[in-house]
Amino acid sequence: FPCSSAEGRPMSTTANRVDFRRLELRDLNAIETIERESYPTPWSRSMFAGELAKPSSISLGAFEPETGELLGYLIISRYVDAWHVMNLAVAPKRRRERIASSLLERLFELTSREGRRGYTLEVRVSNDVAIKLYEQAGFKARGIRRGYYTDNREDALIMWRDPAPRPATA
Repeated sequence: FPCSSAEGRPMSTTANRVDFRRLELRDLNAIETIERESYPTPWSRSMFAGELAKPSSISLGAFEPETGELLGYLIISRYVDAWHVMNLAVAPKRRRERIASSLLERLFELTSREGRRGYTLEVRVSNDVAIKLYEQAGFKARGIRRGYYTDNREDALIMWRDPAPRPATA
């Protein structure tokens, strides 16, 4: 997806009072802050840096247009037959503002040309809010990974969203 214009300036899309752009190494401090506020077993800085550098990943941030503050992020990796949602988080003070939904919608727009790939993710079975978000985005429960989370051995719900149907060609 485009990360700079012909003049080399960062490109962003504004929707719901949020700017979207590819995450960069300079965003790591803000990413880490949100991550630590969001998860009992947060990713390390090196894990995020690795995903930002990986050509098969898309690391998308939602930013406050006026201040440039990071509000949330989504990390997704491309596999042969699917996009795997690796991490999605929104700053606690900005939750319930459709930022996570907007990140997912933007992701689906960016990846729509690769129509053969579906989307998959794991989510804690106890995380009703996230499960509802993913269901509203078109994901369906497809299985359980027993003892998936290392902090408490909680099970993960495996969710899948089929690829968008391709338009018929004449």
